[in-house]
This record gives sequence, structure tokens and C-alpha cells, in this order.
Amino acid sequence: MSATPISAAPAATVPVSGASVQPDEHVSRETPSVDEDDPPLAMEALRAVQILNPSGEIIMPRPDHPRVICVANQKGGVGKTTTTVNLAVALALHGNRVLVVDLDPQGNASTGLNVPHHAGVPDVYDCLIDNVPLAEVAQGVEGIPNLYCVPATIDLAGAEIELVSVVARESRLQRAINAHPEKFDYVFIDCPPSLGLLTVNALCAAQEVLIPIQCEYYALEGLNQLINNINLVRQHLNPTLDVSTILLTMYDRRTRLADAVEQDVRNHFGAKVLNAVIPRNVRVSEAPSYGQSVMTYDPGSRGATSYFEAALEIAVRGVNTGGTE
Repeated sequence: MSATPISAAPAATVPVSGASVQPDEHVSRETPSVDEDDPPLAMEALRAVQILNPSGEIIMPRPDHPRVICVANQKGGVGKTTTTVNLAVALALHGNRVLVVDLDPQGNASTGLNVPHHAGVPDVYDCLIDNVPLAEVAQGVEGIPNLYCVPATIDLAGAEIELVSVVARESRLQRAINAHPEKFDYVFIDCPPSLGLLTVNALCAAQEVLIPIQCEYYALEGLNQLINNINLVRQHLNPTLDVSTILLTMYDRRTRLADAVEQDVRNHFGAKVLNAVIPRNVRVSEAPSYGQSVMTYDPGSRGATSYFEAALEIAVRGVNTGGTE
């Protein structure tokens, strides 16, 4: 499903690791510069790359081993799903093989990637409860060849209760990912806004945790509880787990509060905080209603260029540090 034609919003040059991304503010969504016979989403994807990386000089290096990243924060509405979807699309558009595991019963990541997730569709619930191989459940994302999604249906809502009596309940997702015959460069796990068994499964399966933090007053409330839970999982279930990345979202440069929250987070987490900051942007909110990420919906928007910058930073950091330490 393609969006209604909208001209790309003008965006300033975005410096990225010594390079600059200069979206073409005169490119219209009505004039994709690709073969008109291509599927609409494939045209959108190619157009996104042409706008975000017009010279082709910016490369998102592939890691030397798969990076499994859990996107977690028990506070709702901080941008977990939006971050998961847009980082995954940005990395896939630049040559990385990416798998998104939708572990939220609401299925918003599946919606954002336009992957069917109505009742009866094989989903992550089947992998967790019935040991169905992940490869039989994963679906290719239309228009983006390197991107796959394991959807979540409403069945997942009962998984928290059903997992209680299952053997090795905390490591079900880890075993499913490890058993996948194809190796991905990135596996992003979109967690529900809670600290239940689904989130514990994600933390056990991951090597890294990415925490989106909203630039609002309540942003840091409850964060200590999340960090404590991550430490407990590290001590008892997954000793290699690391909080590798903090991403500031919904930043409103007009307010002093956003600056204050940013400084607090940077002072507390230091180098773990990405330089890229995701602004409040209407295009980011609109994109899921068209079954797209903002990367393909409006690649000239500030939201798209910011997520592109964040994805590049994550890719470069992973290569420079060998993933997680």
C-alpha cells in the first residue's frame, strides 16, 4: 500500500560521521525516478535511498556476527515500535539482512511493515508455545528484499500465562532465533510495554538492549526498574547482555525541558547515548497508517533523516566495537 502523493518536506543538511545527507527538497512523491512497472513499495524504497544517500558514498557496514537487539522500555508511548521499524528499514535499504520479531500483542511493528497479522496468521506465538520454526513464520517485507518480519497476532496476548508452565520458558525465543537456518546481520525484537515473560524472553535472546527514551518529564521514571531487571537477567540467564544503545525520541527543540532531559540522559549514560536525536515529526506518526516506515513514506522529512543517522551510527559503532563487549 503506497501513500497518497505528498511532497517531501524540506530538510536541512544532516551531518553523519563526516558525511552529509542532503535530501532533495524539490523531489515530489509523484515523480519516482524508477521504472513505473516496479511494485509501488519497491519504488518508494529506491526513492528513499536516492534522497537519503544521493551520492551512494554513505555505507552502513555489515557486522562480522549477527547482532540481536532488544528494543525495550516498560513505559508505553516512547517510540519502541517506531524505532524498531525505522532502524530495520534503514539498515535493510543499505545492504544489511534484517529480521524484526514483533513481540508485542498489539502487533504494531507488523502494521508498520505492512505484514499481515490477523487471527489465523502463523506468528511468534506459534514459535514460543508450539515450537514452530521461526523460518516458517517469518514473512518478507514488500519492496525491501533484505527485510523480514515475524508478526504478532492477538494470540500472543495469552502467551504470558501459557509460558508460566512451559519448560525453559525464558529461553524459548532465543532457541527459535538460534535455530533459524539463515543468519541475519541484525535481529530487532520489539518488546511490549511491560516487564513480563515476553520481555524476559527478548532479554534472554538478545546480546544488546536499545532503550528509547522520550524527551519528556516522566522519561526517566521507571528506568531504574528496567535497568534492574536487565541486571537480573544478566546475572541469572544471559551474562552477555549489554545496554549498548540509548536513543532520545520525540525531541522538541522549542522546549527547555527537552534540553534538560537530554542533558540528564547524556550525563547518566555517557557514550551509550546516540548523537542522533529523533525529533517530534508528523510524518513519523502518519507513516504507519499507510503500512510504511517514515523512511519510505517521506524520506525527505526530519524524522526519516534522523532515523537514517541513528541507523548509521548503530552500524558504525557495531563494527568499531565488534558489536557488544
